[in-house]
Order: sequence, then C-alpha cells, then structure tokens
Amino acid sequence: MKKLQGLGMTSLRTRQRLVERLTEQGIKDVRILEVMRDTPRHIFLDEALASRAYDDMALPIGHQQTISQPFIVARMTELLIEDDKFNEKPLKRSLEIGTGCGYQTAILANFSERVVSIERIKPLHERAKSILSDLKIKNLRLLHDDGNILNNMEGNFDAILSAAAPLNVPNYLLKKLTIGGKLIIPIGDDSSQHLTLIRRVKKEQFEEKTLDKVLFVPLLKGLVN
Repeated sequence: MKKLQGLGMTSLRTRQRLVERLTEQGIKDVRILEVMRDTPRHIFLDEALASRAYDDMALPIGHQQTISQPFIVARMTELLIEDDKFNEKPLKRSLEIGTGCGYQTAILANFSERVVSIERIKPLHERAKSILSDLKIKNLRLLHDDGNILNNMEGNFDAILSAAAPLNVPNYLLKKLTIGGKLIIPIGDDSSQHLTLIRRVKKEQFEEKTLDKVLFVPLLKGLVN
C-alpha cells in the first residue's frame, strides 16, 4: 500500500485544483466532487505518470487502453445518479463494461450497492482487482469476460456504464436495464463519438439523449489473456 502514501495523494491542493476544474466545467453534485477529490487516481497509473494523475486528461494504462479523463468519469457518474439526491447509494445494481485500470469502477462503487464490472483484457482485469482490493472496496464483482456477451449475466441493472464505444446502441445492453434504469455509453467510430444517455421507460420504450462529444476506445469482441 506504499503507493497510497505517494506522490499526489499527499497533496490536497493538487486534488482540490482538480475539483475546481470539474466545477468550472459544470459538475454540480457535491457527492461526486468529494469522491473525485478523495479517490487516489495516482495508484491506478504507472509511477512514471503519477505526477500527472490529477490533471484533467486521459492517460495510457497499457494494452492500447486509457484511464478516462476525470471530467468524463464525473460526468457519466453524475448522469446516472442525478435523479436521486438523497440516498447514500442511489444505485442498487450497476454494470460497467470495460473495467480498465478500475478508476471509474471505484468511483461508481461509491454510489452503488453492488457493481459488476467486466474487462476483456486479463492483465488489466488482474491489475484492477489488486488495486481495488488494496482500496478495500468490497461491493464489487470483477469479471474477465466479453462485454459483448451477457447471456450468463443474471438479473437486470438500474445503471449501465460503458467505457468503450460501439458504433450503435447495443440491444443486449438495453435488455439488461430495469424499468427506469439508465445506460450511459459513447456511440460512434474513432473519428466521431457522442456520449449517449438512454433510459428504459417501459419494457419496449426507451428515451435517448445525445450529449457531449467524446473519444473512447472502441468496444471490441473477444478475450485477451
């Protein structure tokens, strides 16, 4: 746990500056801002990048993947919990497609009774499992699996967050939403993507909003060992 005491975590001023930038960009939920301030982003990165951990930018984590920009992490999480301002855990059961290094997973776990997170790249899955265990986050189930196939996933979710971009809204994710549940997902190719928020209003009725322009890695099929 030496990294928890390392560069970045000891500087409250550095993390407070990140919170100020998020506020300037429109993140309003104090719960989100506090969790973003208190989560040690530097431990999700290689030590060579730790000094940039609290900059508002995406950074490489290996395997052609990135840790998402803090603003996007905050924005996606805020969209999922904005309808419930009072409960400590606004979300009952959340699904994340693309664990990556586990940073978004850690943020989402603060607002969910239970998080299931899927990662197709085994070294990233193992690394995230180790970091999240060090942080003593217990309300997680981490799977090395293909996020394109949810046939073995029992039950539905009131929140689904995808950290990878398909070309179109996947029907299999829509089917895994509870009534009233939300899906937040980037949609598009590597030249044009938009964050998209979808709510399941009735069994066969969905409301869709196209939001910010973003850039995520593509949602790919298959496992990597």
